Amino acid sequence: MPGFLKVAYYYFFSSQIRRSIVYGDQPRNRLDLYLPKNLDEPKPVVAFVTGGAWIIGYKAWGCLLGQQLAERDIIVACIDYRNFPQGTIGDMVTDASQGISFICNNIAEYGGDPNRIYLMGQSAGAHISACVLLDQAIREAKGEESISWSVSQIKTYFGLSGGYNLCKLVDHFNNRGLYRSLFLSIMEGEESLQLYSPGVRIEDPSIGNAVSLLPPIILFHGTADYSIPSFSSKDFAAALKRLGAQTELILFDGKTHTDLFLQDPLRGGKDEMFDHLVAVIHAGDEEALAKDALAPPRKRLVPEVLLRMARHISPF
Repeated sequence: MPGFLKVAYYYFFSSQIRRSIVYGDQPRNRLDLYLPKNLDEPKPVVAFVTGGAWIIGYKAWGCLLGQQLAERDIIVACIDYRNFPQGTIGDMVTDASQGISFICNNIAEYGGDPNRIYLMGQSAGAHISACVLLDQAIREAKGEESISWSVSQIKTYFGLSGGYNLCKLVDHFNNRGLYRSLFLSIMEGEESLQLYSPGVRIEDPSIGNAVSLLPPIILFHGTADYSIPSFSSKDFAAALKRLGAQTELILFDGKTHTDLFLQDPLRGGKDEMFDHLVAVIHAGDEEALAKDALAPPRKRLVPEVLLRMARHISPF
């Protein structure tokens, strides 16, 4: 709670946030922009799709990430989307795609560099954004002309603690409390599981050369993740590599589902995943890399004893 209150204060009162920018005409077609203090030149952009078990996702969940990346001169756009029961997985994918399209076509107006856009998703958001990216690649491989953005505009995809083969996760989710009947309703029935499983769909020969159109893919996962086991990222990375996609898998020993996204950022100091993220985004920008090297350690927001208590209490 102490950390959340500090983040909430920043979210509602910081002049660096543009909240609830409309990107479409459906409910929750909104996004938040986290802007660096200095916008004297175009900045790299991270389009971020938040998690929330497809039910409780909300754009403000990306506030801590947005704040900390903005401190490193990176714009973050947190995309909201319809949750279940307001929408099912097809609606979520459509919303996220529209949000990405808005960013690709309009971010220059907010100081972003349209040639340096990165896509990132966490948990359910990693699954949704992976579906969006693969769908877009398949459409382009088929030569569809009615597209409003292109996978070629995405420099790198970052997947954090995501699930990419739903067929292998149904029973696991059921045992964790996301019951089979509810999960299948979210995913539009058992017959749709393969369609919304990027790890399965990339193996389908009917998608042509879609995999070759994908940007570099970096998957992060904690080995102690009990919400979405790390085999999900391992299997997806192996399949992508087998098909020739540029893929990197980074596992964090002993980290849980929320450690990488919540506890570690609240802890402050050195954060291996955050540092890797920034290094990739700033690769080739010597001035930005020099600033990163001199950046002060991030501030601790929560005492360690509270973080350890929360780690044991958290259902994730």
